[in-house]
Amino acid sequence: MRLGLPTVLLVVACAPAIAQDAVNYPSKPVRVILGFAPGGSTDIQSRLFSQKVAETLRQPFIVENRPSAGGSDALALVAKSPPDGYMLLAASATFSVAPAFSRNLPADPVKDFAPITLMTKAPYLLVVHPTVPTKSVRELIALAKAKPGQLNFGGSPIGTANHLAPLWLFSLANIKVVYVPYNGTGPSVTALIGGHVDALMGNTVSLAPHVKAGRLRALGVTSAKRSTIMPELPTIAENGVPGYDFITFFGWVAAANTPPAAV
Repeated sequence: MRLGLPTVLLVVACAPAIAQDAVNYPSKPVRVILGFAPGGSTDIQSRLFSQKVAETLRQPFIVENRPSAGGSDALALVAKSPPDGYMLLAASATFSVAPAFSRNLPADPVKDFAPITLMTKAPYLLVVHPTVPTKSVRELIALAKAKPGQLNFGGSPIGTANHLAPLWLFSLANIKVVYVPYNGTGPSVTALIGGHVDALMGNTVSLAPHVKAGRLRALGVTSAKRSTIMPELPTIAENGVPGYDFITFFGWVAAANTPPAAV
């Protein structure tokens, strides 16, 4: 991302004040921006961590949902914010895969951000609506091959990790499935529970409760090893798609040049 001369001069002029404020960080509320709709794993984790960090640092950490353009609007908002640590980006795996989908991102995930911390890593769950006549990944693949282009697979916007994960499965399994993008995992899960789509992949944080309640049926986990949360559930790799291994992550980043004291 290129900065014009007026912006550069403003940043230089504000640098001493920002550095001094970082010593007493945080001295006011902090905004945590995420580019997806409420109800998804990034949203849930952002609120959980924000609550704990607020208790420790004695300042509010306010979560703001900015669901649009696969999270790129949130990316731009934080990248262009003052580098003082008072606006953070809740980054998921989409943060790292987005450059592979678009050459016109409003910010560079490497150059325009200061990494703060990795908070969680977890596999996705592959789930289906209870009316779908499959109880394993192998059966789902067989159904998709028997009915090419007839199964609807819900998920997050095009260009997100939640989009990439099933695309890789479709490719390795050589099946034709219709991908239906929503504004985030939350809306796609609602659509699946309502029977508007047949299947989806999503984080265990947002899907496990629905599986345990019987609203959804879990077929497998996307990691190479079984999940400690649901150890009875086989991996996709051991159930018909050798080599499949997909892990998502969640963490926080700030604008580049945020003082180390604030980070």
